[in-house]
Amino acid sequence: MTLKRIVLTAIFFLAWSTGTGFFQVYEEELRPRLNDPVEFEAFVDGIMSVHMPVNKIAGAAVSVVLDGKIFFAKGYGWSDVEKRIPVSAETTLFRPGSVSKLFTWTAVFQLYEQGKLDLDADVNTYLDFEIPNTFPEKITLKNLMSHTPGFEDVVIGMAAKKPERLKSLNEFLAGHLPERVMPPGRYTAYSNYGTALAGYIVERVAGMPFETYIEENIFKPLEMTHSTFRQPLPDNLSGDMSGGYTYRNGRYLKENFELISGMAPAGALSASALDMAAFMIAHLNLGLLGESRILEEETARLMQSRLFSHHPDIEGNAHGFWEYNINGLRTIGHGGDTMLFHSLMGLVPSRRMGIFISYNSVGGGGGSRDQFFKAVMNRYFPGPAAESMDPPEDFKKRARRYTGIFTSNRRISTTFVKVMKLFQTMRVTADRDGALLTTGGGGVRRWIEREPLVFQEYGGQDHLVFQEDDKGRISHVFLGRLPYFGYDKMKWHETPRFTLLVLVFCCLSFLSVLTWPLGAFRRRICGLEKQHLKPGEKTARWIAAGAALFNILFLFLFAAVAGNPVNMMYGIPSALRLVLLLPIIAGIMVVVSIFFLLFALFRGYFNTCGRLHYLHLVIAGLIFLWFLHNWNLLGFKF
Repeated sequence: MTLKRIVLTAIFFLAWSTGTGFFQVYEEELRPRLNDPVEFEAFVDGIMSVHMPVNKIAGAAVSVVLDGKIFFAKGYGWSDVEKRIPVSAETTLFRPGSVSKLFTWTAVFQLYEQGKLDLDADVNTYLDFEIPNTFPEKITLKNLMSHTPGFEDVVIGMAAKKPERLKSLNEFLAGHLPERVMPPGRYTAYSNYGTALAGYIVERVAGMPFETYIEENIFKPLEMTHSTFRQPLPDNLSGDMSGGYTYRNGRYLKENFELISGMAPAGALSASALDMAAFMIAHLNLGLLGESRILEEETARLMQSRLFSHHPDIEGNAHGFWEYNINGLRTIGHGGDTMLFHSLMGLVPSRRMGIFISYNSVGGGGGSRDQFFKAVMNRYFPGPAAESMDPPEDFKKRARRYTGIFTSNRRISTTFVKVMKLFQTMRVTADRDGALLTTGGGGVRRWIEREPLVFQEYGGQDHLVFQEDDKGRISHVFLGRLPYFGYDKMKWHETPRFTLLVLVFCCLSFLSVLTWPLGAFRRRICGLEKQHLKPGEKTARWIAAGAALFNILFLFLFAAVAGNPVNMMYGIPSALRLVLLLPIIAGIMVVVSIFFLLFALFRGYFNTCGRLHYLHLVIAGLIFLWFLHNWNLLGFKF
């Protein structure tokens, strides 16, 4: 034990026995500090020794920079499991996913400081195709980098299974124009399309392919020799690419290299951990790495400054970076996910520190990367203890206005993929103690009202902020730790519970004419077991039964073919196009059934019970048609 620690220990016992405030001094002196790479390596080794096997992660790469230098860089596990090739922080390439966007925004700011781009100009100024003027407000580069252009999400066709199926930026962006569903500048709704659009603008203004621009203006000056946006990988880098793994039946299975089609600026980067360290140092040094400068200091400061937030108390985004408040420290960075790789880059400018972590397996999803980053921050930069808060006494009377089901506004609204909003919900309820509970959007969490519309997490530092519409009704809610999008309050007829009730009612109705138990029970109740049917009655029953059959087949086949949304990234399967024809056929039969219902009423078809059942089937068919129309499942818009 050093003399300093002996003295501090003596002070601690003196403070403890006398009740003085020296205890806090002692505690701070003993707290681990980020200044010893050996100690840090032991800490990270301990995390990875548990983290990787538990989450079934084959390999990982970590790099940490501090005070303008590489503090730590190390690979863990395997780049190739079968060949037993270990991960190298220096040479092994990982797919950082949306961390790629930071390179796109850096390129935008390079052209901005050269006077070639105006961040406030209509983006149509720089395009060779036109984004429709759905709203009076123009879409600007600032909207794109803050994810506030108001686009619906784009998922279909953004990946390719073979290199020859890759689309150029122009071909994809012009051919997959998303609908503008919100006025620009009002709400964040994470948009890969928006960043890809910015990359295409870089390509057009610079007069060279996007990949070439990044190589010449970012990779080359930063000496990032193990990085590329090219797909497939260049020959000189393909041998260093880490495999991407899934874990099934006790084995790591190597999957094919993921190809991002038509949206490379949003997520197609492949890079080593050490190369990412160079990029982090450059931004922490306000554009400078060694003798190379990629941004002027003033431009770099602008890029790191706040651009948009839904409320002063919650995180938002800088000019391309996302903001995070971790233990009271402003952190800027970006997460990134492909289907196989999961990554996070976080910079703490006030500590001149940056962390990059990337996993090469499905099990390294957003939760794993966030856990790693928070573990480092909590150890070396712990925050103050959470304040103890009690709900206001009168809040129980006001709690009801905040409750409801909210759905993410990062969604597709105009095609059949709209149905996914049912699985992107957050429920807000009130407990009996006068607090709000949220389920979804990060698990079950408890919130205490701090001021009208603003709530603080119980025992934490996160905030929940509500927004009213022009009639004073709650319309939106925003989570501080999820600045990528907001949540809209769902209409009652679109909530998961109501949707499930509609489906159960319709399915039971359809099955009453298709299955033996329900059909037999119905015929016995209605006295139809021995009744001789007229020709018109037989036709009426066959039409109704046909509509029911096609609807049931549609639900079953749609779930089977479209059950995995990931498949949509490669385009609409041909089988799904055929499946989406079934409800149209069923709808025609339902319309025909309406005419037979009139015959049943005025020409004496069936007995009274039979007519009531036929009426029930027609009503169920019409309700199902409404359901299909509401969720864009009735038509050919893909």
